[in-house]
Amino acid sequence: MEIGKMYIDGQWTLSVSGATHEVINPADGSVIGVVTRGGPEDVKKAVAAAKRAFYEDGWMDVKPVERARLLLKAADLLESRADAFALLETKDNGKPLRESIYDVSDAVTCLRYYAGIATKPHGQTYDVADPMQAMVVREAIGVCGLIVPWNYPLLMSMWKIAPALAAGNTIVFKPSEMTPMNAIKFFEILEEAGFPKGVANLVMGPGAVVGNEIASNMDVDKVAFTGGTETGRSIMRAAAGNIKGISLELGGKSPNIVFADADFDIAIDYALFGIFANQGEVCSAGSRLILEDTIYDKFLTVLTERAKKIRVGNGLDETTEMGPLVSGEHMHKVLEYIEIGKKEGARLLCGGNRITAGALGKGFYVEPTIFADATPDMRIVQEEIFGPVLAVQKFHGEKQALELANGTPFGLAGGVFTSDGAKAMRVIKKLRAGITWINAYHPTYCEAPWGGYKQSGIGRDLGTFGYEEYTEVKQININLQPGETGWFDK
Repeated sequence: MEIGKMYIDGQWTLSVSGATHEVINPADGSVIGVVTRGGPEDVKKAVAAAKRAFYEDGWMDVKPVERARLLLKAADLLESRADAFALLETKDNGKPLRESIYDVSDAVTCLRYYAGIATKPHGQTYDVADPMQAMVVREAIGVCGLIVPWNYPLLMSMWKIAPALAAGNTIVFKPSEMTPMNAIKFFEILEEAGFPKGVANLVMGPGAVVGNEIASNMDVDKVAFTGGTETGRSIMRAAAGNIKGISLELGGKSPNIVFADADFDIAIDYALFGIFANQGEVCSAGSRLILEDTIYDKFLTVLTERAKKIRVGNGLDETTEMGPLVSGEHMHKVLEYIEIGKKEGARLLCGGNRITAGALGKGFYVEPTIFADATPDMRIVQEEIFGPVLAVQKFHGEKQALELANGTPFGLAGGVFTSDGAKAMRVIKKLRAGITWINAYHPTYCEAPWGGYKQSGIGRDLGTFGYEEYTEVKQININLQPGETGWFDK
């Protein structure tokens, strides 16, 4: 089996150490690839190449129209190979193929969106006291380290690569060591599209080694990370060395509030979609369902019946609605949380087990799981499980709904279901979260900012906000009538 290589300074290369790493298909435990395993020396080589490309080779002077042309070429190439990328995404991550198809389509859209943003007006001008003219421009930051997770391998990559390159930066990119396959394929596209050597660099390896070197390297000007909150704290500490810019999209324990006056069937549908889409491996998952007391029992009865019918299986099976978890290690973590929920006294309504029947026994499958009667002090309410496990809480009145909804350290996302528009807005405005929905859950658009409050992160991905994360703001003052100030006597 050919070893997947890193891409550094325009060359495909093995790691300095020569170490390799097997990539596992979570659906059946089979090996789908072997990739080189990088270390600090590989990161240093990539950073040096990125720094040279930016300052010495002229990338910082490349006009926006040319950056846009390259990104559009990459988008066209990705779109032409969408089927192959979707298939590899499912084998790499485990998610149902229909979800991978959407992810690839969204990735193409993201590339084209930021290609468009690159050529649009940026900056401001000011009328100030004569004879001065003042303006503000946005410039590229320089070398950007980009670190992404395994739950949306390709799409999360585009959320960072596209705006960083559109804004004129050079990049050192690290995918998750568990899901690197499409990253390699996409860097082949960047090479084919014609990005100059050193502009885009791919380094693979464990986060504790490669990610830490990216975050601490003194020649990296910004680090952008999506992943767990504890890792985010480590990156913040490492980034302090040269006070580099950081943007962190971290964990969530997001509330989905359903009032009694909501459309019952729609709320049921989105409650399921909110937690069981992508196997619950979603930072913004509606992992806490907060139900009004008058519909609590009826809602749970129907919800449980529907959850039991979810078809769990290999993502390549077109009938599959929920795939395996990404790895055996992660599966065991989720199963441990389920045991914690039982010990804490939450009432298990369905699921709670690893699926081992037939061919599924070779993979990392967990049943859709619902806990009722969860209370704020429980770990399954306070901590991110990142799997198909739903904790349900009961409320009476808007005040208690908000107390429960805001009662965790996180503030990434949240939803409100009600037929009362005024109530929906009252609650949404008081929900301490960065991404919210009314009578929906999960729709995501590259035009809108993505990020959270509290321990869910710093900064935003996507939209114009995501583009600005990769720019510095410079003030320029121009004297239109140069002359002596007369401030000091001659």
